[in-house]
Order: sequence, then C-alpha cells, then structure tokens
Amino acid sequence: MASTKRKCQEEIIQTLRKNSRNGTGPPCRFDDVEIVSLLEMFSEICANKGTPDKMDRNKFRDELQTCFKITDDFLMDRVFRAFDRDNDSVLKQEEWVLGLHVFLRGDLEDKIKYCFLVYDLNGDGHISREEMFHLLKNSLFKQSSEEDPDEGVKELVEIVLKKLDLDHDGRCTLQDYRGAVNGDPLLLESLGPCLPSQAACNDFLALMHGNLGQRSGMGRHHKQEEEHKTSKNKEQKGKGQKKL
Repeated sequence: MASTKRKCQEEIIQTLRKNSRNGTGPPCRFDDVEIVSLLEMFSEICANKGTPDKMDRNKFRDELQTCFKITDDFLMDRVFRAFDRDNDSVLKQEEWVLGLHVFLRGDLEDKIKYCFLVYDLNGDGHISREEMFHLLKNSLFKQSSEEDPDEGVKELVEIVLKKLDLDHDGRCTLQDYRGAVNGDPLLLESLGPCLPSQAACNDFLALMHGNLGQRSGMGRHHKQEEEHKTSKNKEQKGKGQKKL
C-alpha cells in the first residue's frame, strides 16, 4: 500500500516537472519534498469524504477560509474555478499543487495570470465594466438613504477601469492588466482579494514543513493551540485562587 502510494506521488512529481520543463504546463518551483508534503495534505483533507484522489468545492472552501483567510463567498468560488484547470468541478492532486504554487511560490507573472483568470468571469479574455461592477459591488458600504445605491460602485468601476484599460477600448485584456500591474503592483488585487496575505502563506509553509503526519487540517491545528492556551489559563487562574 505504502509503495503504491509513493509510486503515485513520484509519477505526479515527474509529470509536474516534465510539463514545467517543456512549457506544456505552468511552472512548479516546489522541491520534491514539498510536493510530497502537499500531496499528503491533500490525501488527509479528502480522506473523510471517501474520495482520497478528489477534493470537492465545499472542502476546498473550508481550507481556503481556514488556512488562507479568503472569506468572500463569490471570490472563493472563483478561486476554486481557477484551481480547477480541467473544469470538472473537483480538484485533483496536480491541480491542488499547482494552485498552491501560485499562492506560495508564484512570481508576479504567475499571480497576474491567476488574478486575471479569477476576474474574467465569463472566460472571454476580457474584463468588462459589467464584470468589474459585479466584482466590486460588495466592496462599498451602501447606505439605505442613497437614491441610487449602485452609483458609488459605478464610479469606482470607472476609476479602476481607467487604471487598468491601457489601450482605452473600454475593457481590460490580459495585456492591459499585465502592463498596469507591472507599472503599479498594488493594482494586482484591485478587483477583489483573491490571494492570501504573506502572513497566511508563512503559516501554511511552516505547517507544510512541520509534522505533517499529525495534520488533519489547519483549523484543527489552530483549535489545538487554542485548547492548550485555554487549559493553561485555567491552571494559572486556579493557582491564583489557591493563593488567595
């Protein structure tokens, strides 16, 4: 059983390396040990669902929220779609590794392509005003007294479009987006937060490089830490009461 599992992991590693090397797939800058660690995580996350080789949307959302603090429902769905390269509504091991590569090892170009894929809602290669409106409509607080609550969103769309639409044709292509972000990296997530913070990435990397054999989800890891703190606080409180 263990030898079969290891053989499967080696085949995945070789496939990722080959595709990265010959340009038929995205780059993969994880070393072999890191890839195995991510594959072990994947198996542990999916084990409870009875599908050790596939991760469904709900399980992925749990990990996205707990590990990477991405919590917007709509954007979580878009991130899942970006990870799901073959559009079969489940993540396979290779897709999990390649998606996390963007988060943890991706350079600016990797993240530009990823964010554009998240923001291009209909997949036509352009981000339109309508798509920008849909992405940005939850970013502004709407006061009930406003006559037109969408007016502020429309104004924001025009501001963002002006910065991203470098060829001034009323929509943003990948080339426009790349040029704008290379000129000002702060524009990378201008249409919504779809990348984890550096702190969240560091926490995940620390977990990935730690004792993975005992991992059963980042959430449980944090829960154990909180339980330990609570227990310690109770002990200290008890000692204080005895002194009184």
